[in-house]
Amino acid sequence: MASLLCLASCVTLPTQAQNNSYGYYKDIFMDSGIRLNSLTDLPVSRYLGLSIEAFVSATHSPDRLTLRDTLLQREILTGSEDDLNGVLLYPDGEPRFRVLYMNGGKAAGHGKSLDVKGRQRMKDFIANGGSYVGTCAGAYIASMGSAIRGKEFQPNKTYLNIWPGTVRGTLLYKNHTSMTMEPGNPLLKYYSFGKDMKVDSIRHNGGCFAYFGEGSIIPEGTEVLMRYDYDTVAVNSKVKIHGEVSTWAYKANDVGGRVVMTGSHPEAVISGERLQFMAAMVQYAMEGNGKPSIKGELIPGETRHMVKGTADNDPAYTAIGDRQYHHFTLNIPKGTKKAKISLSGIEGKDNFDLSLLAKEGDFAFHQTTHLQDVSLGCNKTLVIDAPKAGQWYISVCCETTVETCNGKYGTEYIGRRDVLNGVPYTLLVAFE
Repeated sequence: MASLLCLASCVTLPTQAQNNSYGYYKDIFMDSGIRLNSLTDLPVSRYLGLSIEAFVSATHSPDRLTLRDTLLQREILTGSEDDLNGVLLYPDGEPRFRVLYMNGGKAAGHGKSLDVKGRQRMKDFIANGGSYVGTCAGAYIASMGSAIRGKEFQPNKTYLNIWPGTVRGTLLYKNHTSMTMEPGNPLLKYYSFGKDMKVDSIRHNGGCFAYFGEGSIIPEGTEVLMRYDYDTVAVNSKVKIHGEVSTWAYKANDVGGRVVMTGSHPEAVISGERLQFMAAMVQYAMEGNGKPSIKGELIPGETRHMVKGTADNDPAYTAIGDRQYHHFTLNIPKGTKKAKISLSGIEGKDNFDLSLLAKEGDFAFHQTTHLQDVSLGCNKTLVIDAPKAGQWYISVCCETTVETCNGKYGTEYIGRRDVLNGVPYTLLVAFE
């Protein structure tokens, strides 16, 4: 019986276009869930040659949502028997995608539908190195809450709080605005946006701006990227949005991912500078992915058991997920004639394909080292003759992954769904 894990169709990413996306299952996961716009396509994924999957519920009108939408969203984003961590995370809590893209729609309604556990999954995704792009509602929900005029600010518990700042609504609906680039804007690394440093006619529908007024401060780690160029009082309001921060980014530390937000809607554009604007946000988010983590140091003669599951909450010893890398360090002393690294599967759970890699002085990926065994199966050995003394990196990569097929709600996971809860293995090092 096919899983309820329903995702939008994906585009296979060529190796040369991966932009250092080693160790992730795919590039983008698009959240078009409950109370969000039910977009099934993200043109920027094709423009950049990125792989993408999504959950798409019924349209965000309450009368069109069904219990099935709720069950699907909960299973996909929060977890199920087949995938205890949910689609965004590997069994050890590491990000499975490079970027989570959040659509426009109703931020508070979607946040409430995610519930505490779903919101925590997204927070863990960012904290452990996954990046985030949010447009309109996606910018609202990333914040601590919306500052309502004339009222004391209260944090919104249904928001994700992945950017420690506040937003304010523009009260501008069904319109278009321009945005101007801040000098030294990192988005300019990707495109020039013409001599005027402006992107014209970006769709806007009830979006927000980053709010730094009335005692608010710019949270440390926040970058102002663009400002609204709209010198008109919004309809039925006293809000002037000209010059307000329309697009901004935030990165808490080297471990966590980068959060990139805008109050408008560039996500559906298929050409021109507006498409480049969306592409620049996605690229800047991916550039801000967290650094790879190290599971621990391998000690010669001591077997490293990577056999635990999600519920054990012990990521240093948890089984590996599909297309994931696990990294370890190994200190090789002077005079070592031979280093032998042995990878073994666990009996009864060894019908998977794992690769074993090694590199002196840096993380070992398929694309960065020739010292690797990529044969089929779990069991293999790497022998390094006369290794250079110092720190080496030993990596395990899980080559087995799920297959996909089209379904009513997008594409369902089929085939090796058992890989989603992790593949257990052991490592053993010996010196001569």
